[in-house]
Amino acid sequence: MSEKIKWGVLGFARISRTNVIPAIKRTENSEFYALASRDPAKLKECKSQFNCSKLYDSYQKLLDDPEIRAVYIPLPNSMHKEWAIKAMNKGKHVLCEKPLALTEAEAKEMLEAAAKNRVLLMEAFMYRYTDRTKKVQEILASGEIGRIKYINSTYRFFLNRPNTIKVQPELGGGSLYDVGCYPIDFVGMVTDSLPESYSAEYTIEKGVDVIFSAALHYSDGVVATINSGFNAYREMHSEVIGTKGRLEAPDTFLGEAGTINVITDAGIRQVPVAESDRYSLEVSDFADAALTGRKPMLNLDESLRNIRVIERLLELVHSK
Repeated sequence: MSEKIKWGVLGFARISRTNVIPAIKRTENSEFYALASRDPAKLKECKSQFNCSKLYDSYQKLLDDPEIRAVYIPLPNSMHKEWAIKAMNKGKHVLCEKPLALTEAEAKEMLEAAAKNRVLLMEAFMYRYTDRTKKVQEILASGEIGRIKYINSTYRFFLNRPNTIKVQPELGGGSLYDVGCYPIDFVGMVTDSLPESYSAEYTIEKGVDVIFSAALHYSDGVVATINSGFNAYREMHSEVIGTKGRLEAPDTFLGEAGTINVITDAGIRQVPVAESDRYSLEVSDFADAALTGRKPMLNLDESLRNIRVIERLLELVHSK
């Protein structure tokens, strides 16, 4: 049997139990080995649902386990830096939920820890592994829609869990951190550059943004808009408009099958999108990178660019 990466997971968060742990168990080069939680009920639930080898009542105890080679971090955003660095200092590779950090300074500390300890660190943007994203990149690279002039990307949903960490400012809550980071990453993927100027409109409730819209202007004349929110009906859609046509990508960040529309003077061309097991593809790529010594698909320069944009946008909020 080929070698497997033994994974430890810090916290039995919703995304852990519904998406990432099942993905680890579906992935041939990975083993769900250990979970750490401060809640005995969650440890019991995890044992019953997934029957992992080890359960720990503290995050540090999990990190002290020499069998674990990779750690997945789904903790509140405010805890990413602390526990990612502690994991890397123990020689563990780290797959960290988005956003990687709350500030550029935090992200740089994490990158330095990864380099010092010679381990992998990656931000968990699972949508980058889908057939939908691959097709978007192929269409744009083909030049079919001409020179890009405008990008719009939106991710919002109606949040009906009042006590969730998503609305707690001390834990790094807010729609921009939670779902706005996806449109920001999408725009960065398309432009491969940082904006030269920013503007924003937003609504703040109890210390966090519940709706955020921003315009980003680039040195080559491209204008991008990103939208996120917690207080309106769900919407997930992106479009890229060029001099010769327009690309529409519904359900931009999902793995379900569907279509991408390419609209030009020749008409509407529908590009089929295959279903993608995005979480398993992400885990498999990361584990293979750890096993072989190569870099995973998502690079840290992109993550640093993402948090720079987020931080600049939040500075507009705090300056008022």
